Amino acid sequence: METKIKIIFLNVFFLFGIIGCEQDTTYIKTLSDADTYRMTMKQLTDVIVYDIFSPPVASRIYAYSNVAAYEVLALSQPAKLNSLSGQLNELAKADPPDNEINPHLASIHAFLTVGKAFTFSEKKLSEFQTNFYEKLTTQGLPDVLKEESLAYGEYIGNFILKWANEDMYKQTRSFPKYTVRDETKYWKPTPPDYMEGIEPHWNKIRPMVLKSADQFIPKEPEPFSMNKTSEFFNQLNEVYEVGRNLDEEQTEIARFWDCNPYASSHRGHAMFATKKITPGGHWIGITSIASKQAGSSFTTTVAAFTQTSIALFDGFISCWDEKWRSLLVRPETLINQYMDEDWKPLLQTPPFPEYTSGHSVISRAAAVALTDFYGPDFKFHDTTEVEFGLTARDFKSFLEASEEAAISRLYGGIHYRMAIINGVDQGEDVGNWIINNLETIKE
Repeated sequence: METKIKIIFLNVFFLFGIIGCEQDTTYIKTLSDADTYRMTMKQLTDVIVYDIFSPPVASRIYAYSNVAAYEVLALSQPAKLNSLSGQLNELAKADPPDNEINPHLASIHAFLTVGKAFTFSEKKLSEFQTNFYEKLTTQGLPDVLKEESLAYGEYIGNFILKWANEDMYKQTRSFPKYTVRDETKYWKPTPPDYMEGIEPHWNKIRPMVLKSADQFIPKEPEPFSMNKTSEFFNQLNEVYEVGRNLDEEQTEIARFWDCNPYASSHRGHAMFATKKITPGGHWIGITSIASKQAGSSFTTTVAAFTQTSIALFDGFISCWDEKWRSLLVRPETLINQYMDEDWKPLLQTPPFPEYTSGHSVISRAAAVALTDFYGPDFKFHDTTEVEFGLTARDFKSFLEASEEAAISRLYGGIHYRMAIINGVDQGEDVGNWIINNLETIKE
């Protein structure tokens, strides 16, 4: 297509409510205001929480939705952004718009097109979308411009969906489940629900920037040994002792970074479940906080979300590759079997192998991505978990937050120290590779 772009930043005001939140809130913004994108992102997060997607799958939803939004802006504003085609694995170049569009409306529509296709509760996003677009019309957005913008957003959304359809996700849905091994050193399902292992074939998913799932294989875990003089046993015993002697601050840290999308509790024959954001969802929340605090433009906000979500997605692929290779048993299993049958970790042990720590990997990768955008000394007040009844925490930098997220897994009783330390290193490698091989905003 021949490009005939005329970027229009209409000073069009609209009202819209966030559907599905505990309290509907009305916002008055312009289409060029980054809050419109942040609110749309929050709606997707609410749906991901509602649908109880696992952490790896949630990262896939975030990544592809943001890439779709980003490509609209990159192709309609080539002087500001580099297209991701040729930068992300196997992503071809889409056509730029050949009519006048509002790039921000088209970007949001592409985001929602992908988000609806990837979630179960499509109706919730559709209701949000309908309410949003009706307000645009009633507040004076010209019909022709609106139609052209939505058409282009739809085109890019479907273009990204076609690309996503080739990443092996659908094929892995039919792959065999993990068969539990008898040897003590291998991972076993843990109480209270003894759930099957989540995503044992996630390393088959095509990464976005990494060359392969095994590009950054971490150091091997300490050799398994229940000999009390071994380093492995020392680390196991550390989990046990720390768990029995947690102070108030350690407990708060562990709960703040729990990010278990489906924590269950049992009372007699009844089971109750609490839905919360995933680890990736927490870092998407931090990205929202940072972009707002920095006063980022719509374009920079989308670019920051896109780079961070790609870091999360590739981080999960890298980490899951190691988890299902080493298959290391969780501390809870060994402590209950050999040390104290009544011991319970503060946090519920997630249903997948121990090594490396997923939160350590993805938190570091996301922190590196955000530091690339906002600098090494970006202080922020993290309110991401407040809606789940937890107290906000303050951090001097993204890297400091990632360090706390990592050590929280020891306080929570679900990881050995080696999984945390080596997980941080693994995430650092992933994050650095992404920021060194992905060019978004043009200088």
